[in-house]
Amino acid sequence: MDENRPTRVLLLGSTGSIGTQALEVVAANPDKFTVVGLAAGGGNVELLTRQIRETGVSSVAVADPRAAAALDRPGVLSGPDAVTELVRTTEADVVLNALVGSLGLEPTLAALESGARLALANKESLVAGGPLVTAAAAPGQIVPVDSEHSALAQCLRGGSAGEVDRLVLTASGGPFRGWTADRLESVTPEQAGAHPTWSMGPMNTLNSATLVNKGLELIETHLLFGVDYDRIDVTVHPQSIVHSMVTFTDGSTLAQASPPDMKLPIALALGWPHRVAGAAAACDFSTASSWEFEPLDSQVFPAVDLAREAGKGGGCLTAVYNAANEVAAQAFLDGIIRFPRIVRTVASVLSEADEWSAPPATVEDVLAADGWARERARQLVKQEG
Repeated sequence: MDENRPTRVLLLGSTGSIGTQALEVVAANPDKFTVVGLAAGGGNVELLTRQIRETGVSSVAVADPRAAAALDRPGVLSGPDAVTELVRTTEADVVLNALVGSLGLEPTLAALESGARLALANKESLVAGGPLVTAAAAPGQIVPVDSEHSALAQCLRGGSAGEVDRLVLTASGGPFRGWTADRLESVTPEQAGAHPTWSMGPMNTLNSATLVNKGLELIETHLLFGVDYDRIDVTVHPQSIVHSMVTFTDGSTLAQASPPDMKLPIALALGWPHRVAGAAAACDFSTASSWEFEPLDSQVFPAVDLAREAGKGGGCLTAVYNAANEVAAQAFLDGIIRFPRIVRTVASVLSEADEWSAPPATVEDVLAADGWARERARQLVKQEG
């Protein structure tokens, strides 16, 4: 990477929550970053059109061919493989993968193959691909965008790998923290879409409400940092100020704290290992405040324990976990099943998934597990409906 010019950023998922905030980071730091390509699903053509105009990019990919046609621009790549093709044909220093769901797997692998740094917000691609993704990555090539993993990466600078005792992920607890299992039966999609501290896309917000998001982050933590599942803890921190912690063998714990603002981890991932001045507001210690921590209620919210079991089971079981959740979560949003049934469906699919515990040798192996899990989840959802 030439440090005498701005870092070239290829942005996948530009019209989503992470994508739009990433463009704000780039616009605020034109001396540091420049956008060289955009990719989106096609659900918001008006916004994508504005982004293309404001960034001046000519390299664009849209998954939906109808949306691509609506852009009315020459050279726009379209179709299911368009994003992967864009990654392979665009010279970039950093690929920010902010796509939603396991469809981000092949673009993730293409980014790693290109040699660019991968700023990874699409945790599902790492969870689904597992060892395929980690094997394809050079040391340090993947830099996490999730606030929790960004926090861990920062805290881990405080000691050597041999000095690390435990990693601690924090969770806000979601909008239903403290609720009973019976009360969750009446949750509506509107209630599940109201996160107490973060502004995210609809699927990530729902996954935070079920705690599946924290389960995915648990798996991602293991894959990114190589720490055993039994040494990764989850604690509830309603204020979402402390984003994660690392406890070292001497008994000290380092925590990364900042007000909840995704621009900070986005900027850090784009500029890694250097910080971007003014990326976000700092904590204000001039007024009284309290930071609370409490144990996760795994009886009411079993998604994290399920993720731990899937991770320990190995192979493609984490892909099964993710795929089953995507189907069940959409069924809830569509009014087909009740809120608690989301995680119950994931548990049921995992209980039948022993055949998928072998390590994947190819992307096709992962896609086969993903496809099986989706179909089984659809069957279970249909029975429920």
